[in-house]
Amino acid sequence: PAVQTQRHIKRWVSPTLRELAHRQKKLGPQKPEPRAGFVEWSERSELFAFGKRLGERFELPLLQKAFTERSFANKEEEKRRQLGIEEADLHMPDNTELAEKGIHIARAYVEAFLQHQLPKVPKEGLAAISNYLLSTETLAHVSSLLGTKDLIHSTEYPPSQESLAQSLQAVIGALADSSSVERAFLFVRDFICTQLNQKDLLDVWTPQEPLQLLEKICQEQKLGEPEPRLLGDCGKNTVLAAYQVGIYGNRQLLGQGFGEDLQTAIETASIDALQRLFDTHENRRPFDFGLQLETKNVRLG
Repeated sequence: PAVQTQRHIKRWVSPTLRELAHRQKKLGPQKPEPRAGFVEWSERSELFAFGKRLGERFELPLLQKAFTERSFANKEEEKRRQLGIEEADLHMPDNTELAEKGIHIARAYVEAFLQHQLPKVPKEGLAAISNYLLSTETLAHVSSLLGTKDLIHSTEYPPSQESLAQSLQAVIGALADSSSVERAFLFVRDFICTQLNQKDLLDVWTPQEPLQLLEKICQEQKLGEPEPRLLGDCGKNTVLAAYQVGIYGNRQLLGQGFGEDLQTAIETASIDALQRLFDTHENRRPFDFGLQLETKNVRLG
């Protein structure tokens, strides 16, 4: 016998949903609303949960201060002044000092981490990689992934990249004050340094004059004068011309590259040679993100 099925959906559900969808389409895209405006929002619970998600111990007043921007504090102080509150109770703490401390800690650890992991890269290369990791875009990306967007007290919503980055810096400073500088170092390693995972370092730092830099490095390492040589070519005098150039030093092949003309091929070969000398090529040993640097090896200044 055929089995009779019943959907258990009332007849009014479908037309109601269509009408709601029609009204939503008619209103157009709505401005995002901060979760802090919802009835069930509890800032204390959210701050406590934030620390537990990260596996860190924060002092809640410090964490609340880390998420308060100066612009928001000024606005709140003005509101209190209009309500006639006494001058002593007007001041509202903000995250400016914590952010300065946090970026100082982050920069010190990132530089020490890179010097340990990339010992052959020159100072200008390490500085470029460090600036990438501590850039506003990278810090804002990490901050948004940690779920700080709805915790930040700002005059704008959603918060800007500058607000997200500054809040992350302040969180690092708050962690150092709540737990220890060592815990702040591990936080920087786990959430900021790991942005280099599966990252092509050539996208982060590309030498502007690779051949001149190669000559300097070869002179320092006594590898002889780098000499570009043509290894092969095809399609000469056509729009599909291709040249293969090798860079030699002391009769050893340092690097090779291709290009649509000789100059481009020489630059590509020079970059390949630098990657081999600096050990930054794609097949290099992965970064050790389980590394624990001793505090004495990190220059806090």
